[in-house]
Amino acid sequence: MSNSDRSRPVILSGIALTLLLVGCGAPADEEAPATDAMASASSGTVSLTAISSGFVLPPSGTTGTPADNVTDPALNSLPNPNPTVITHWARLPNGREWGSTAGADIGPDGHVWAYDRCGGGLDGGCDTNLVDPIVKYDRNTGELLAAFGAGVFVTPHGIHVDDDGNVWVTDFAGNEAGTKGHQVIKFSPEGEILMRLGEAGVPGSGPGQLNQPNDVITAPNGDIFVADGHSGQGANPAPGSTGRILKYTSSGEFIKEWGEIGIGPGEFRTPHALELDSRGRLFVADRGNHRIQIFDQDGNYLDSYYQFSRISGLFITEDDMLYAIDSETGGTNHPGWSTGIRIGSAARDEVTAFIPGHAYQDRPWNTAGEGVAVDADGNVYGAEGPGSRPAVDGGLTKYVKP
Repeated sequence: MSNSDRSRPVILSGIALTLLLVGCGAPADEEAPATDAMASASSGTVSLTAISSGFVLPPSGTTGTPADNVTDPALNSLPNPNPTVITHWARLPNGREWGSTAGADIGPDGHVWAYDRCGGGLDGGCDTNLVDPIVKYDRNTGELLAAFGAGVFVTPHGIHVDDDGNVWVTDFAGNEAGTKGHQVIKFSPEGEILMRLGEAGVPGSGPGQLNQPNDVITAPNGDIFVADGHSGQGANPAPGSTGRILKYTSSGEFIKEWGEIGIGPGEFRTPHALELDSRGRLFVADRGNHRIQIFDQDGNYLDSYYQFSRISGLFITEDDMLYAIDSETGGTNHPGWSTGIRIGSAARDEVTAFIPGHAYQDRPWNTAGEGVAVDADGNVYGAEGPGSRPAVDGGLTKYVKP
């Protein structure tokens, strides 16, 4: 979608739009409750909910995309290639308690990077708890190899390690003082800050500005891609909320952006994670729409995958195996599906293996982390987010491949 299309109004011929204020107090990661105005075709009239951004919210529990007609492939007794589960695999320095994390990655030396949201609760508190949130572990022993980043973040969210070992982390929330957050920060392998994208503490939807950036990835030529906008999957995104991909040069110069909140091709309801396959195609976890969207690096839409569920995190190996972790399925969020890690070739929309989520309370859908990474031996690492960390009481879970 070109930038000129971003303000185009939504026109639905023959459909009555009912304007409602929906779920103002609902968490951003939950769908709106069903209302009479959302009731569909049983009365012969389709009624949808329009929200302030211009996006038309589908009925509760649905996306309005082909994802609504897909059955969970994990119901088909798929093999689990990593049956041994090690919780408490990685320890934080000085005996700190894990808060939560939503991201993990593998560096060029094969070791595991992640972050902690500075302990002391599921949402963390890196603005005030000045401990090192970014951590690196030996993939064989779990030994802590590096820790840095104290005082830099509010809420770290996405993490990417480039081919030179530089560590990129998004800080998706702002602090009350308006001095931190809404940025992407690039560190050297030793923790020196090399670059910042976005204006600290100032959310914005203009070119090059950021508003709740979720993830970041770099292409082999150094171009930078940022997934921006965490509120679009909610029932009532605030004015100014975004759902887009931004592209920058290797030096941080803004090139272009594409996308807006919506359900069509090239539109997003929280683009939560990014990956690149060996062909250079950009995979976007369009979490609120229960799909992966695929683009070339100029933003041209190529394809959508619907078999991989409501995806929070993505990882693609060098041989183009796609790992997609679902942390949010449950209740009215994607009913009939289960949390866990779905695995298949990046070349097609087909799940061929499944690592189930953790058993927790009485949830038939279980619970799973938000971030996923895979080392050279095929071991899988789950970054335990706010939903799953209470089930395992740790930040990184290792799923061992025999």
